[in-house]
Amino acid sequence: MKKTTQLFLAITILFFTISCKNSNEKKSIQDQHQDTVAKVKLNNGNLWEANAETTDGIHTMLQLMNNFSEDETPKSYVTLKQSLVKEFKTIIQKCTMTDEAHDQLHVFIIPMRELFNGLTDPDLNIRKEKFNKLNAHLKTYKNYFK
Repeated sequence: MKKTTQLFLAITILFFTISCKNSNEKKSIQDQHQDTVAKVKLNNGNLWEANAETTDGIHTMLQLMNNFSEDETPKSYVTLKQSLVKEFKTIIQKCTMTDEAHDQLHVFIIPMRELFNGLTDPDLNIRKEKFNKLNAHLKTYKNYFK
């Protein structure tokens, strides 16, 4: 299971490196990790313009979360994680955002990786905690992006 998690993280990092076009500068993995601590900033008090595929992907993730019952079986959490990761990868692959909007999107989406992994934790309490944190995080998208 640990190898699966490491493989997922490696693939996600690879997608970030390859798929995000037109980034002014490539950040090191360590710099990206530091972004997870940061908060998304507004565009001089305004929302950032996101590409349609990103917004659609976030909305699909929210629908998946809304349709999920925390009383579901452990296998259901695995299925939910797979569906969420699929949408996450689509967002990364179709990333056309540039400049600071692009950077702020990364600040927003990078923390989701850890939350995805928590959905399949052997401890049901951790699974539920990560589910609730991910759900709350996804709901804040509209506070930063349009």
